[in-house]
Amino acid sequence: MNRLDGKVALVTGAARGIGAETARLMIEAGAKVAIGDVLDAVGRRTIAAIGDEALYTHLDVTSEADWATAVAAVTQRFGGLDILVNNAAVFLAKSLEEASLADWHRLCAVNLTGVFLGTKLALPVLCERGAGSPHGSAIVNLSSVAGLVGSSGDPLYSMSKGGVALFTKSAALEFARKGYRVRVNSIHPGNTETDMGDQVVAMWARNLGTNDLGEARRQLLARAPIGRIGTVTDIAKGIVFLASDDAGFMTGAGLVVDGGITAH
Repeated sequence: MNRLDGKVALVTGAARGIGAETARLMIEAGAKVAIGDVLDAVGRRTIAAIGDEALYTHLDVTSEADWATAVAAVTQRFGGLDILVNNAAVFLAKSLEEASLADWHRLCAVNLTGVFLGTKLALPVLCERGAGSPHGSAIVNLSSVAGLVGSSGDPLYSMSKGGVALFTKSAALEFARKGYRVRVNSIHPGNTETDMGDQVVAMWARNLGTNDLGEARRQLLARAPIGRIGTVTDIAKGIVFLASDDAGFMTGAGLVVDGGITAH
C-alpha cells in the first residue's frame, strides 16, 4: 500500500518539518526524492540523514529561475519527475489590522506564487512521465484547515490557503480537459507540531491577552476531538497516499488531516 517504487518526487520547503518527513517516507516507499528549500545548511543535513536516494537543490519558490534550475537538476539526476509536492509556505500570525502590505506581498509570493510557478514549470516533465503511467503523475498542494474554514487570528493566511484549495480543483479540471495524465490534490493539515504550529500557539496566546503558551496549547487541544496535536508523520502519510497510485481515482480532491477540528 502507498508504494512509490520507481517514482521521482520533488518536495518544496523540505529542509525540515512536514516536507522533510514527507521526503523520508517517500524514500522508504521506494521513491527517489529531491528536496528544495532556501535553508541550504539544514537541507543538506536532512539529505545526509535520509540517504543516497535524495538530492538537495536550492529553491526559492518565488523565483522562476530557481524553479527552472530545480526541475532541471531533478530530471538530470533521476531521469524525470512523477510527483510534485508544493509544501513551502509562510504564516504571518498577524491580524488584518496588524498586517502590512509588505507582509501580504510576502505571504502571496510564497503561498500562492510558489504553487503557481511550481505547477507551471514542472508540468511538462510531469506530463511526460504521466503519459506512460497507469495512474499518471501527481501534484500534492499543501493547503490547510484555514483554507476550508475561517481563521480568527490570521485571515490573510486563510485567504492564501483558500486560494491553494481552489487552484487545486481548477488545475485538476484543466489538466483533465486537456488530456494530461496529471492528478492534482490538496491536503489540509490541522494544528501540527512544527515551527509553524508553534507560531499558531503563540498567536493563540496573544489573542487570549495573557501570552500564556501553556493555556493556549490546552485550549487548542480541547478543540481537537481526537485529543492531540498532529505530528509531521500524520501529515506526511497523507501526502504519500495522495502521491501514490492508491489515490489513482482522486483528482481535484482535498484530504483533511486535522484530528476532527473541521467536523465541528
